[in-house]
Amino acid sequence: MSKLIRPALLLPVLCFLGFCFAGHAPAQAPSAAAKASPAPLVPPPPSYPLVAPDGTATFHLQMPDARKVVLDLEGKHDPIPMARDDSGDWSVAVPDLAPEFYSYSFEVDGTRVLDPHNTTIKTSFFSNDNVFLIPGHPAMPWEEANVPHGVVEHHYYYSDIVVGLGKGESQYFVYTPPGYDPRSNTKYPVLYLLHGYSDEPSAWTAMGKANIILDNLIAQGKAKPMIVVMPWGYGDMHMITDGWAAWRDPSLVMANFSKFGDAVFKEVMPRVNAEYPISGKREDHAIAGLSMGGAETLIVGLNHTDYFGSIGSFSAGGIGGDHFEPLFPAITPQTGPRIQSSLKLFWVACGTEDGLNEPNQNFIAWLRRNGLQPTAVHTPGAHVWMVWRDNLSKFAPLLFQN
Repeated sequence: MSKLIRPALLLPVLCFLGFCFAGHAPAQAPSAAAKASPAPLVPPPPSYPLVAPDGTATFHLQMPDARKVVLDLEGKHDPIPMARDDSGDWSVAVPDLAPEFYSYSFEVDGTRVLDPHNTTIKTSFFSNDNVFLIPGHPAMPWEEANVPHGVVEHHYYYSDIVVGLGKGESQYFVYTPPGYDPRSNTKYPVLYLLHGYSDEPSAWTAMGKANIILDNLIAQGKAKPMIVVMPWGYGDMHMITDGWAAWRDPSLVMANFSKFGDAVFKEVMPRVNAEYPISGKREDHAIAGLSMGGAETLIVGLNHTDYFGSIGSFSAGGIGGDHFEPLFPAITPQTGPRIQSSLKLFWVACGTEDGLNEPNQNFIAWLRRNGLQPTAVHTPGAHVWMVWRDNLSKFAPLLFQN
């Protein structure tokens, strides 16, 4: 039975509550005029660039005191001048853009500036850029679609191998395909996918759209469900702290490649194999990468064909010159045919307008002189993500096929 509170005891409580809330009462009630005049709505800021159905992108930047503003747009060789109106709004319309994700930034009187009205950003160690999409009709493989999606997981670990990591914390990303169930007995093939110089492991999902490409290809039945591992691409962080000058130090470049391979085999692979149901079959292991990651792909893949059955290099950078023997000691005219026969898939791709195209063609010629027959892929374009997304879209369906 509940207890009744006597009125004599309730009165002090009510007085106390009234005192407490008195300090929070408004000084005066709002006037009728205030009730009748709501605060004016502030329109949302505009979102740029403006993308038209015909593939035209219009860029704006409010810089009334600037003397010169140009647009740096991925895929365009030269900066694009922008025009100023009387209000100080600089603008330019770029027509006929192909369906792609593009990165861009502005240069204002010689200073790099990002678009304040675009929150989609591509990051790297050296610079950031805005990103926008020209959609395709029909949609391109790298555009999100109403299909089942896989999951991208971010892993951190302490590296004892990578030089110059500060506290030693390294990382890698892992994509698991739609329908992935770690409790099942299914063993998945694995693709190690390597990023380029100045980037970090998120580049292949943030800008390369690797997870979206695989989601779409798997949903269409064009690619096998696979696990994709995207590791930290550096063996020596002096490659970053020394800037582009690092590439003029052959000993540093070689140490970077060597330690990267050690970190993959001794640190990343054991973790991935323990955390995910990876097939133990050699033919179910592939490696691919772009630019610096393309060179690492070739060095790691061709020197470990006992582990990798498929290799894909996209615009490899860092293997220039005509003397490839120190990087690939296992390849000779006697061993080349055997190595070739052991590979299910071997791609060497590069953009036709890429400054690295000639070194890549020299490498292909050297491979052929030594009895290997890589598939030489010539993709229109320069050293840009448009080329590498296209490479992955065409390479992934060829993997792990019977």
